[in-house]
Amino acid sequence: MSAIVIQADKKSNKILSELAKKLGGHVIDLKDEQYEEIALGSLMENVKTNETVNKEIIMKKLKQK
Repeated sequence: MSAIVIQADKKSNKILSELAKKLGGHVIDLKDEQYEEIALGSLMENVKTNETVNKEIIMKKLKQK
């Protein structure tokens, strides 16, 4: 299974939603906050390095700013 996300104005969203339903798709309405959370999670997953950093190094960097 795959999915797409389309951001459009309210009128276009209604048309696209109706089309998707007619084609047998399942439509989920996302609030802006939910969309942002998904986008941020996707971005974080894409840049994940699986490396760990010592706490002292992080604290030192934070104190420099």
